[in-house]
Amino acid sequence: NIKPNTPLSPPQNQYQKVPTNIAVQDFLNQLKPEGFTAAAAAPELPYLLLRRGDGYELRRYPGFIGIETPYVRRDYGFGSLGAFTKGMDPLAPSIMKVWNEDDLNEEEPNDKTMTWPLKFTNPGEGTDAPDPPASAVEKAGDGQWKSISIARTPERVIAVRTFEDAAMAPVVRNADRELRKILKTDGLTPSEGSEKFV
Repeated sequence: NIKPNTPLSPPQNQYQKVPTNIAVQDFLNQLKPEGFTAAAAAPELPYLLLRRGDGYELRRYPGFIGIETPYVRRDYGFGSLGAFTKGMDPLAPSIMKVWNEDDLNEEEPNDKTMTWPLKFTNPGEGTDAPDPPASAVEKAGDGQWKSISIARTPERVIAVRTFEDAAMAPVVRNADRELRKILKTDGLTPSEGSEKFV
């Protein structure tokens, strides 16, 4: 358990002792089945769990190459990326970017985007995204695939908060605000510019 408002270094000073019954209950909760969970559509992009806080996780994801498309409805995004990646074995999860209402600007593109990872950087191969598959390069941005582009994402640390409600834009924005508040309490600062989207 992390003490609120503690400096980031040294790390061992951030943690506080919790009652044994709370620690044991937390451990047992990790072992419980989570109820209904949808089957994964594909193998998941691997990550290293760096920290588990109260209501969130910090994960380090490797650099990856993916494909990205703007979308209005999620089913359209899934359909476009699914047709594009036939035979490519994309990875889960679908990564969606939704702009915060406060940062919408008519002069800049603010489309919602959906990204599917295709390939990730293996341990020891650096932090940049790997080269894209030739079949993706050949098709992206051309003809019926003109809205699909190659997306390179370097290794990064992501704060993740899960929620049970439908992932509609207002619900996601609210979960993002809650996550940012929790991170601030734990002495963590999201990267500059990340507040523009969720």
